[in-house]
Amino acid sequence: MVKITATGAPCGAHVTEVDLTEPLGAETAAALRAGLDEHHVLVFPNQELTNHDLERFSETFGALGRDPWFVPIEGSDYIAEVRRDADETSRLFAEGWHSDWSFLDTPPVATCLYGIDIPPVGGDTLFANQHLAYERLPDDLRDQVDGVLATHTDRNIYGEGGMHDPDNEGEQGRTMNIVARREPTDGEHPLVRMHEGNGRPAFYSTAGYIQGIVGMDDAEARALLRAVHRHQIADEVIYRHTWQPNMAVVWDNRSVLHKATGGYEGHSRLLRRTTILPEPIS
Repeated sequence: MVKITATGAPCGAHVTEVDLTEPLGAETAAALRAGLDEHHVLVFPNQELTNHDLERFSETFGALGRDPWFVPIEGSDYIAEVRRDADETSRLFAEGWHSDWSFLDTPPVATCLYGIDIPPVGGDTLFANQHLAYERLPDDLRDQVDGVLATHTDRNIYGEGGMHDPDNEGEQGRTMNIVARREPTDGEHPLVRMHEGNGRPAFYSTAGYIQGIVGMDDAEARALLRAVHRHQIADEVIYRHTWQPNMAVVWDNRSVLHKATGGYEGHSRLLRRTTILPEPIS
C-alpha cells in the first residue's frame, strides 16, 4: 500500500511504495488525492517516467490542461519543459511567489514537475502553505481580507513589456519555449477561498498576478496586498524542496504558493511539467 510520510515542514509529504510507471488502482489514487488535500505538496522519488507515464499519473488529480504561455514538447499536447542551459544568462524563470495561472477563469488545481537534469547544487523550489498563512493572520487583518475579490492578470508577467516578454533585454537567450505576443488574460477570484478538497480557507495567489481589489482604490489595495503578502511568505509557512533526478512533485495551487531559486550557475537544469485542471462536470 502506498506510504505517505509528512516532511515535518509546514507542508509537503514524501510518497513511497508506489510505481508511477503502472496505472494506479482506485484505492491508491484516492489515497494520493487525500494526501494532496492534507499535505498540499507530494514528492515521489525514484520514478523513471516516460512522457506517457507522466501524463497518466497527472490525471490522478484532475484533467490535463494546456499551458497558456508554454509551447508543449514535440509529441505531447500537455507537457512543457522548464529548462535552463548551463550558460544561460536570462532572468531566472518563476522566481516570484505565485500560484500557477491564477488569471484564468478556471485555474489549474495542481501542477506536476518531473526532474530529469538536476544540477548538483541550487535549484530548490520553495512552497508556502496558504492555509497556515491565513490561520496566522491577526484578527484585524483577517476582517479586511474575508470576502474581498481580487483582480488577476498575466499582462505584467507575459504580456507586451512584461517580465517574460521575449523582447525584454533580460529575456535574451532564454531556452524555455514561451509563447510570444499572446493577448493577456484578466480574471477575478476571492483573495481567500475555501479549498474544495479539505474545506479549509486559504489565501489564493499573490503579487505578480494579483493587481488589485474589486471596489477598492489602488493605493488602499496595494497597502492591503503588501500586508497580506508578508504573512503569505513568512518563514513559518515555507517548505524548501531539494530536487533529485527521476523525482516527481505535485502541488496544490489552491493551497500553496511556490517559487524557483537559483544558485546553479554553470549547470543545466531540465524538468517536465503538466498542468492539472479540475475534473469536468459530467
